[in-house]
Amino acid sequence: MEFLSYVINGISLGGVYAIIALGYTMVYGIAKMLNFAHGDVIMVGSYLVYVAVTGAGMHPLLAVVLSMVACTLLGIVIERLAYKPLRGASSLSVLITAIGVSYLLQNLALLIWGSTPKSFSSVISLPTFHLAGGSLTIPGITVVTVAVSAVIMVGLVWFVNSTRTGQAMLAVSEDKGAAQLMGINVNTTIAITFAIGSALAAVAGVLLCTAYPSLQPTTGAMPGIKAFTAAVFGGIGSIPGAMVGGILLGIIEILSKAYISTQLADAIVFAVLIVVLLVRPTGLMGKKINEKV
Repeated sequence: MEFLSYVINGISLGGVYAIIALGYTMVYGIAKMLNFAHGDVIMVGSYLVYVAVTGAGMHPLLAVVLSMVACTLLGIVIERLAYKPLRGASSLSVLITAIGVSYLLQNLALLIWGSTPKSFSSVISLPTFHLAGGSLTIPGITVVTVAVSAVIMVGLVWFVNSTRTGQAMLAVSEDKGAAQLMGINVNTTIAITFAIGSALAAVAGVLLCTAYPSLQPTTGAMPGIKAFTAAVFGGIGSIPGAMVGGILLGIIEILSKAYISTQLADAIVFAVLIVVLLVRPTGLMGKKINEKV
């Protein structure tokens, strides 16, 4: 039962990584760029929920919705001001800009909220489930995290495959020039992608801080890196791959902490990624693309 409990905790943590990884993988899949400021959008979303609930006394669900709307607008602003002018620039220029946006958001958070860690009270009140005669306990936050992750993944797959906007995203991801010739507004499509990824970042931030209740300007840094690892692990650009990569990464991390070492857990996670990429460079569910030169 102890092993099963660790696996359930790993699935819960992996669900958070998966939601963050979905933002990374959507932006990369459509815009072909790595938005390393994504982890800091998570931090902003968490702070907004904290202020709304603690400072304004707002209902938690309403605070989460407000955070999602604010992060959606933030994602659109970041894309328009920082990334759109670099649409035809080199990948290195975009990468440097993303790092600059990340530092900008962190330092703005330092100026607004300070560097002292804030205690993030849980916004999810669900009782703990006791199974197998009480020998196995599943926290309510775990159930919510897994359910939210599954719903988001299914919703995104449906959205991309069954809506006009989703089809436009697929077209832009294949060939921006051809998509533009077919009447698709490439800039608007990319902005919508950033908006969706940023809204998911707000949800992930709330779940992350509920499970690990310490909020500070660097809150999204390490989870963001691990979520990016999960996206690459599963196959960056693949929505199901981001989900599978996140879940597996969470399980590996929790089992490593339980049975090997808490200090070495992160190293083990990244070592597993290196092994997977050596065996399968496209990730677990990534597709190999042949390019003519």
